Order: sequence, then structure tokens, then C-alpha cells
Amino acid sequence: MSAPLILGQIGLTFHTAAAAVIAELLEEVGNNVVLREAPHEKMYALQQAGEVDLICSAWLPSSHQVYIAPYIDALEKLAVIYTPYCIWGIPEEAPAEIRSVHDLARPDIAKHFRKLIKGITPGAGISRFSRQMLIDYKLAEQGFIFENGTLSDCTGHYLEALTAQEMAIVPLWHPQWLHTETKLRELADPLGLLGVQDDATLVLRKDAKHKLSKQGMAILRNMKLGNAVVSQLDRGICLEGKAPREVAKAWVAENRALCDSWKV
Repeated sequence: MSAPLILGQIGLTFHTAAAAVIAELLEEVGNNVVLREAPHEKMYALQQAGEVDLICSAWLPSSHQVYIAPYIDALEKLAVIYTPYCIWGIPEEAPAEIRSVHDLARPDIAKHFRKLIKGITPGAGISRFSRQMLIDYKLAEQGFIFENGTLSDCTGHYLEALTAQEMAIVPLWHPQWLHTETKLRELADPLGLLGVQDDATLVLRKDAKHKLSKQGMAILRNMKLGNAVVSQLDRGICLEGKAPREVAKAWVAENRALCDSWKV
């Protein structure tokens, strides 16, 4: 058997959901795949060191370009599998006048919100962006603080506030399962600190191409999931308690014709 392709998945459920689909499809056409998981910074360091072949997926250009820039010449960019973007969200039920992050700096508005903004891991783009937003929008002056945590910390803090009928800010992104459960109002970001819509791009070390079959490379160049599908897969893992591979197998089976079209 040929050397396994080391497929890196960043340690967040929507990344593991997409990676599970890739692993399922590659193995269907005879490729040997081994999954490896790590946080953002560690994952890209592993790929730069040659310990990970393919990452699912690099959000380019806003969120992850900083990580691949030092070794970009060693990479081949393949399919864009969805188009993520970062947001700050508040409950749709919040007063209609609150439309922009700038509004949160008003004392009469800030007093209605929980001051803790609970985020995810430090290396995520949304975390870097959110820390800067507290400074540039002068939100710290109103008592707002940003705290890193796990994905469960982030979503749990927001949902707990909703249950308590309190207003909170959630630093989030599309695609993500929370959008399937609650209606968020996305705040305008006039300073552009949340970046642009990214391309979730499969990035492969050029020296690992020999590990993939012809059909495997075709899949990685042609596949497209889209934001809605990734959110659906993510929901299956987070809310329905299914394993990533279980969710992936079911989706591939339900979309057989589409998946087969990527192999050529």
C-alpha cells in the first residue's frame, strides 16, 4: 500500500465535518488517508514541517493567509469547498436601532449587554479580529472584554444568555451550526476588521501529490460543499451527537451523483 496521505483538520467541528467528507471520498477511490487534528497555529506548523500533507481547509485571504505565507511556495491550492466569513452577532430580538459594532460603544446601548464576549481558540481569525475590535471600536471603555475558550464555551455562553433573556454578542462565522438553531442579527463592521469573505481552500504540499490517485486529485480539485452543507454536517455532529465519519457517510450516500461527478 502507498504511503498514507496525512489529512490535517483544524480542531473545530465544522473543519472535522468537511475533512470527514474528504476522507470518505478519497478512500472510496483507493487512497490511504490518516487524519491528524491540531489547533490553527500548530496545524500550519505541522504542514510547513512536512508532517501534514493536506489541510482542510485554509481560509484565504483574511483568516489563515498569515499562517501559510512563510511556505506558500511549497503548496498547491486546490478546490474552494465553501466561502466562510466572520461576524459579530446579536439576538434578532435586540432593539432595531442596534445595527453596527459602533452602536455598542454607546453607553445607553452597552448597558443592556453582557460585557463578556466569549470566543474560541486564540489562533482563529475571528479571535484575532475580535481582540482588535475591542480596541478600535473603543468597546473596552464600555466594559466589554473578550475571552478565548472552546467552541462549546462560545456557543454555550450565547445560548445561556438567550435562555436568561439577556443580550450577548457572539463572535461567529458562516458556516456554523448555531445558525440552524437561532436567528442572529449580523452587525455591520464599518472598519472592516472582520475581514472579507474567505475561500475555504484545500492546500496540499506539492511533494505529497504522489500519494494521491488520479481520481483522488480530481476530487480535491473539483469538490464543492458550500456553506449550507457544512452547517448541516456541523449540526449533525454538535446537536445530534453523531461521529464526523457517520455524518459524512450519510451525506455522501444522499448525494452520490454529485460526489461521483467530482472524480473525473
